[in-house]
Amino acid sequence: MTLTGQTVMITGASRGIGAAAARAFAEAGARVALVARSGDALSDLARDLGDVALALPCDVASWPDMQAAAAATRDRLGGPHILINNAGVIEPIAHIARVDPEGWAQAIDINLKGVFFGIRAVLPAMRKAGGGTVITVSSGAASNPVEAWSHYCASKAGAAMLTRCLDLEESGHGIRAMGLSPGTVATQMQREIKASGINAVSQLNWSDHIPPDWPARALVWMCGPGGDAHLGQEMSLRDPAIRAAVGLA
Repeated sequence: MTLTGQTVMITGASRGIGAAAARAFAEAGARVALVARSGDALSDLARDLGDVALALPCDVASWPDMQAAAAATRDRLGGPHILINNAGVIEPIAHIARVDPEGWAQAIDINLKGVFFGIRAVLPAMRKAGGGTVITVSSGAASNPVEAWSHYCASKAGAAMLTRCLDLEESGHGIRAMGLSPGTVATQMQREIKASGINAVSQLNWSDHIPPDWPARALVWMCGPGGDAHLGQEMSLRDPAIRAAVGLA
């Protein structure tokens, strides 16, 4: 499929799924606004992608930052027509009785408030344009408790409900809202999980994780007609039928 003429804004774009998604969307012909706190990594990626990319150092947990990023995207690239809410953290991995409250709250700020801020920042332009696509990278942790991940489970569950609320309120204005639950992906987050040694996920072998380009390709696919069957829902990349539809081995 082609996304020529479309602008996509990707949070957490400096590494992992976000960086892979930036490359996949650029290959599909889209202009790409790269949002993350890691300015140097963003600049390197933008340089690799060329004129279609714009690096926007930004803290997704800051409403003024996200407002400014959306405005810069609109002014310099147009749109945005697509928002990929990908930014997220897994630390601090700890049991509720011992977890640092400030670290727990910071994870909520990034994983949940950051998703809301992204949606709120792009929604006026999307509505004015007659529609757009918002995809949030979710997790099986949104619906299943995981030991020592109370912050992650709670924030992902909240983000999943935001997707449902967005679909309820804005589908009539042409907004396509979906979530993608990719399963475990071979990224830095999995290294942090492995290092914790807590719960079954940390015991997985590296070979058990899918490569970042799989969810990246799924995100592009969801922006086309194939995504219409998943509006307001969480699409799971663990489903063999979904993998086949996306064209993943």
